[in-house]
Formats: sequence, structure tokens, C-alpha cells
Amino acid sequence: MSFTHDNNNDNYITNKEEWERIQQYIPHDKKIWSPFYCDGKQKEYFEEMGYNIIHEDKDFFSYTPEYDIVVDNPPFSKLRPILERFKELDKPFILIMPSSKINAVWFQQLFKEHLQIIIPHKKVMCHNLNKDINFNFNWGLYYYCYKMNLPKDLIFI
Repeated sequence: MSFTHDNNNDNYITNKEEWERIQQYIPHDKKIWSPFYCDGKQKEYFEEMGYNIIHEDKDFFSYTPEYDIVVDNPPFSKLRPILERFKELDKPFILIMPSSKINAVWFQQLFKEHLQIIIPHKKVMCHNLNKDINFNFNWGLYYYCYKMNLPKDLIFI
């Protein structure tokens, strides 16, 4: 299922500046898959930063392109099935998710190993696909990294 028109409250687009903040942790020699389409701007942002990216409005649960890593901001209301699929695919990812996700037992059981987190000191800004306003979530957002082999398990930026 494509999430673009599924739930207006789930369609938050990450501003380009938020991806630039972690650019040093995203390898340029890897093909990126960004499966959560929203407005399609992510492709433009990543190409401007020099990345090879696959970003299409396709069904996440049935479509899997040839890729090396996932970098994206998934719909929060569907995190569990999304993360279960990523665990099955077992490839590296960087996903923007609520800071509280680390407290979910199912999440802890799913990602007992190979998890690293980039914690920004400034809140991550997003804007809703259907509203022309920037939004920062009260609980804060982290960049959750799986199998990214970052220099440290916790990185504060």
C-alpha cells in the first residue's frame, strides 16, 4: 500500500535541512531507497546532495527495489508493520521516528542488535503534506540507524 493518501496525519515531509544535518552519516557510494513518498521532494533533496535514490509512490509492502540502504521518515501510525518488514529485509536503514519508540518492548525485541541512534540537540522539523506549516513534534524525533556501522552507538548532533 502506498501511504501518500492513506492518512493525512501520517504524511509529514522532512525538510531538506534535517537530512543535511546527518549527511556525513549517509554513505554516498550506496543506493538509497526512500519508500515513503509524500510529495516526492525527497528524491530532489537527495539528488541535490549527490545521492543515488529510489523514491517512487509504490506499495511498500509488495515492492522492493534493488537498494543498499533506506533513509526516510515513515508514517508513525504504521511503524510496527513497517519495522517488521525492514527487519525481514535485514538491510541498513536510517529512519526518523519518535524518541519514545526506544521504550516499546516490541521495538526492543525486534532490534536488540545493530541499533544506533543519532540524537539531534535541535528538534527535527517536518511539515504536513496537506498543510503549509512546519511542525516539530513535542516528544522529539531521533534518527534510528540499523546496521549503519556508525563510529558510535549514540551520536549527539
